[in-house]
Amino acid sequence: MRNTIDFAPFYRGTVGFDRVFDLLDSVASRSGANGYPPYDIEKTGDDSYRIVMAVAGFTEAELNLVQKENELLIGGRSAGGDDTCEYLYRGIASRDFERTFQLADHVRVVGARLANGLLTVDLRREVPEEKKPRVIAVEKAEPRASIARQ
Repeated sequence: MRNTIDFAPFYRGTVGFDRVFDLLDSVASRSGANGYPPYDIEKTGDDSYRIVMAVAGFTEAELNLVQKENELLIGGRSAGGDDTCEYLYRGIASRDFERTFQLADHVRVVGARLANGLLTVDLRREVPEEKKPRVIAVEKAEPRASIARQ
């Protein structure tokens, strides 16, 4: 059973937002699919964000981050564990994973680090100068010369 939201009422009053509604529908449909690895999304400033993901057991070399346009893909491929050890109970998950995040326009990854089993990815919205609002000065016009009547 697929859980979808009906966006039909919003189509009546909007034009050109099809992509946004499709994006919301796709995110809602896969949100509960897999909870591994757990993560937090933090807002650290007006235009900055942070994703913190619990990736215990992974090294920097086993993690892969790729940003392509408005999508961030974080993946982990375990290089294999200690095969000489016999586990009686294995509670620390070290399975491969792929997690995709949809990013807003002009949001880009500015850094990533791994410490104490937590992968921290810093993001920042950097709006290009041509997209920022700008103030336009209004100049005082020179008075017009009166037109002589003939």
